[in-house]
This record gives sequence, C-alpha cells and structure tokens, in this order.
Amino acid sequence: MAFQKANSAFRFFVFGLACVLLLGIYLTGFKVVHWVLYIPTAAMFLAAITGICPGMMLTNKLFGKK
Repeated sequence: MAFQKANSAFRFFVFGLACVLLLGIYLTGFKVVHWVLYIPTAAMFLAAITGICPGMMLTNKLFGKK
C-alpha cells in the first residue's frame, strides 16, 4: 500500500485543529479528559508532521478512491 502525502495547506489545517484540540484538553485538565480524546489529537499531529494522514487512509480503504 502506497502512502499518499498530504499537501502543505492540508497539513497546516490539521496542525491548527490539533493545536485547538490540545488546548481544549489542557484547559479541561489532562487528568480529567478521557484517554480516547488523545487518539485523534495524536493522529492529527502525525498527519501534520509527516504528511501521512491515517484518516485519509482509512476512508480511502473503506470507500475507495475516485
């Protein structure tokens, strides 16, 4: 399976979303927030840093490419 690299605009957008989500986790409290909320945050940072988006890979696998 070949990885599709996301373009820089998408990577910056995902980085901004991850930062806002992390800010919400911080303001709520790291000990209060459920651990499931860390999964999309980590996936977004992974997509922003490497350009490999797990969400895109999952949706392409489920629905196919057009």
